[in-house]
Amino acid sequence: MPRTWFGSEVLIDHEKGKRFRDRLRDVRVGILAHPASVDRELRPVWERVTQLAGVRITALFGPQHGFVGDKQDNMIESTDSYHEQLGAPVFSLYGDARRLRGDWIDLFDVLLVDVQDVGVRVYTFLTTIAYLLEDLAERGDKEIWILDRPNPVGRAVEGHRLRPGNESFVGVAGIPMQHGLTVGEFALWYVQTRGLNTRLEVIRMVGWSPALPWPVDQVWVQPSPNMPAVYTARAYPGTVMLEGTTISEARGTTRPLSMFGHPDVNWSEVDRWLTGNAPEVREGVGMRKVVFEPTFHKFAGRACAGYELVAEGRHYDPSRFRPYRLIAYVFKAIRSIHPDFPLWTAPPYEYEYERLPIDVITGSELLRRWVDDEAATADDLEHLLAADEQSWREEIRRHLIYEGER
Repeated sequence: MPRTWFGSEVLIDHEKGKRFRDRLRDVRVGILAHPASVDRELRPVWERVTQLAGVRITALFGPQHGFVGDKQDNMIESTDSYHEQLGAPVFSLYGDARRLRGDWIDLFDVLLVDVQDVGVRVYTFLTTIAYLLEDLAERGDKEIWILDRPNPVGRAVEGHRLRPGNESFVGVAGIPMQHGLTVGEFALWYVQTRGLNTRLEVIRMVGWSPALPWPVDQVWVQPSPNMPAVYTARAYPGTVMLEGTTISEARGTTRPLSMFGHPDVNWSEVDRWLTGNAPEVREGVGMRKVVFEPTFHKFAGRACAGYELVAEGRHYDPSRFRPYRLIAYVFKAIRSIHPDFPLWTAPPYEYEYERLPIDVITGSELLRRWVDDEAATADDLEHLLAADEQSWREEIRRHLIYEGER
């Protein structure tokens, strides 16, 4: 079986990383990382980097959920701390500041970024990387190196593109919900489209193929508390929208963001509605009827009937599974069956205090208006989605750096 080398492994151990290792000698290094920033032996990136000759780690940074991954939910901030083993400060980029402060920038010469993304616009690590690229754009004495990692859902593209004026911490640019890029490719796209002068390097993976998005020779380590497995990442482009609704996304269970439910929804009628009106959205994934009881979050201690999306094994076909469309049609079914159902939650959501969370998450009012409009049809939704998805595929084509590698 061919080996897949993550960007961090290439930097530290591979022959293709030698020229980068040489450049790190006698420079001050900052690292943005989280619990999933490990190699195949589960060794943290900051531990491995300290083994390189002449390298000094002078600052560490953590994204949302914290450097150690202990924070559960949206708008639960991390504080700055100190790493005793490395003798370096740990700064939170999801706390009092969500951008690099000038005095933090002064602590390093090269900033290494090793974060596991899931290929979805609202997963906030993408926004944090965009902010870093902007914050270092006018600092010609600083460099940012992306230690690239797989997009666990490969080149899949789905969902509405964020409309101008709807930018937020879960939507930094006009990209669709499911973007089909690695973090390195996103960085290359972002720097070019924004015309940034950032000194950017992407340490490419070796042996990774988008046709096999998550390498079988690498272990998944959850990058955030509610992303426990690759199957979660596969459902997430759809189930993340549940965060803007009164429907439980199964936080407080062992299957967050791959189950959903509500004690007051007639799920048998939802099942019949989907079968009669949009049977194709159930293709490529198993839908198992479940009852779960969250230990915290929505409906804590109450039984919620609903579904589990089984996106693994023989039940999962990535060429057919469309999670964004599936959840959109679940919303449409609920609205049709329960016209007065209080589906949408009120602000705030990720530091947005006026717009409805569902609009913040989907990047505009388009999805919500389609759900709430009794006259809106499947063709209406498909027309908008197809146009957005096709325009995005064309836009990113020249930024794809792994095509034909294997």
